[in-house]
Amino acid sequence: MTPLADKLGIEFPVIAAPMFLISNREMIVAAAEAGIIGAMPSLNARTVEKFEEDLRFIKERTQKPFGINVTIGLTEPERLRQDVELLVKYEVPVVITSYGNPTDIAQVVHQHGATVLHDVINLRHAKKAEAAGVDAIIGVSAGAGGHAGRISPYALVPYLKENLSVPIIAAGCISTGKQIVASLALGAEACYLGTRFIASTECGAPDAYKQTVVDAGPEDIVYTDQVSGIHANFIKSTIPDGQTPDGGPAGAKRWKDIWSAGHGVADIHEIKPIAAIVDDLKREYRAAREALPAI
Repeated sequence: MTPLADKLGIEFPVIAAPMFLISNREMIVAAAEAGIIGAMPSLNARTVEKFEEDLRFIKERTQKPFGINVTIGLTEPERLRQDVELLVKYEVPVVITSYGNPTDIAQVVHQHGATVLHDVINLRHAKKAEAAGVDAIIGVSAGAGGHAGRISPYALVPYLKENLSVPIIAAGCISTGKQIVASLALGAEACYLGTRFIASTECGAPDAYKQTVVDAGPEDIVYTDQVSGIHANFIKSTIPDGQTPDGGPAGAKRWKDIWSAGHGVADIHEIKPIAAIVDDLKREYRAAREALPAI
């Protein structure tokens, strides 16, 4: 395994990315037991009390590492303070920061030995996060589900690796073991998969959402700032005509009714339990590694 995977305490270098509204505590437990990191945004719990309940649920069901995502700039300050206090109280081992300066949070959670990951779409933000003391950078490339960058993963991962001293985690368009091998070959030490885990039985997405991911191809994904105000990838068929960040004339709600996914839908063909998905990834990874000498 890579040094970062060893640091994270996982047997396979995969993180199930935290997805707004649909990642949940059941996914975290299933991912942890399958030997990867499962994560969810703290704000998926509508209240601080519900967030603490979720943390208790996870800690009672697995002793393995897991992650919580804190969206710094999108969280009301008092809720952010309370969420960070709970990260410390429950000694959450992996903290994923985004949308803001992670300095203060990194300093606080490092005191109980947490590993801090920060997601970025470019080198400028990566350098700021590195200076803030995070342990690894998640490079979110073009084609990732949700808020995504514009740089190809073939360029972004080696570019970040060349210019940073902390490990790089590849994110965007990764749904198979082959793509994990390719990402590690580019210099990543772990991979961040979101879309692949939407089509899992444990995911909190509606069944219709999961099936849409299974049925979709990369051509069905649109990159737009007309839903959330920030460029992100969504499933085209769920975006009403004339959609705006306020919900549009059709009244559809962003994220809840307008579904996000990345180009990785191309390699998703059925809905499975997370344990089975991880088994598939490991098998594909081994097969790709074994095939490399013949290429």
